[in-house]
Amino acid sequence: MTRMKRQDIAPITELKRDAAALIERASEQRSPIVITQNGRATAVLQDVESFEQDRRAFALLKLALQGDTDIAKGRVVSRAEYKKRLAALIKARQAT
Repeated sequence: MTRMKRQDIAPITELKRDAAALIERASEQRSPIVITQNGRATAVLQDVESFEQDRRAFALLKLALQGDTDIAKGRVVSRAEYKKRLAALIKARQAT
């Protein structure tokens, strides 16, 4: 985990006072800003592009983990069987 820098933390009063500047800072730095309330972290402000990139990375990690789980539980098919199933699926979709 990366260490937070002082500029990556902002009190909620700063968010209330100057939300536009915080959003601009998060976008320019491409780094999330932790919002604090009463000295405790309560929320994270992040630019949309970074958020979407993080979500895609998380989705890929979930798929990889699911693949590992499937292999461990023996839920696998041969390459030949996979190609057969894929061809049937493509043929069925083209028919509709």
